[in-house]
Amino acid sequence: MTRYSRIQVWQEFEDLGLVCLFYNEDVAVAKRIVRALSEGGGRIIEFTNRGDRAHEVFRELTSEVNSSDHEILLGAGSVLDPVTAGLYIDLGADFIVGSVLNPDVARLCNRRKIPYIPGCATPSEISAAEELGAEICKVFPADQLGGPEYIKAIKAPCPWLKLMSTGGVDVTKENLKAWFAAGVTCVGIGSKLVQKDLVENEKWDDITALTAKCLKWIQEARDVSV
Repeated sequence: MTRYSRIQVWQEFEDLGLVCLFYNEDVAVAKRIVRALSEGGGRIIEFTNRGDRAHEVFRELTSEVNSSDHEILLGAGSVLDPVTAGLYIDLGADFIVGSVLNPDVARLCNRRKIPYIPGCATPSEISAAEELGAEICKVFPADQLGGPEYIKAIKAPCPWLKLMSTGGVDVTKENLKAWFAAGVTCVGIGSKLVQKDLVENEKWDDITALTAKCLKWIQEARDVSV
């Protein structure tokens, strides 16, 4: 069972502005990645549902997070169907993220009071997701869809939209500033934050430092405190 209310989770997404996402099949390495991200201030972490028995790794991560001193929101990503969503919810996911919009997943998450962030590529998909209760929609793949200019174009007639850009978000001050200037509520960053070479060489401090930098740049882009 999740430790946080749906409202608390949504608020944290808005306040922090950064969702750190990764997948690693090795439990020990996955735990170390979570620790490195959280020590850099990356309190919202999405473990993507990739690879065989990914849920078993997630189970271990939830135990680690529950015993941690850090206040971490741990969710499951790349969730495409309600069966998978239910599995991760039962394992303690604080939120569910999809690469696509699935109405059945939305209904299940609503029933279980779990935030659902579906993947959307068009204004029509975003509108449908909102009707199903999504507070924040994931624009994916954001860079390939047109980058910050696409976000700006979508929000022009609908300024109330809350969007999370994922896919192609870079770990630079200029890129993050462009996304937030376009109007995103938050960004999701995966391999450009949890970089393969840093993980392979166990450079956990570098991941921590890069996470802290991203949060600082987001703070400056939004001109609010994190």
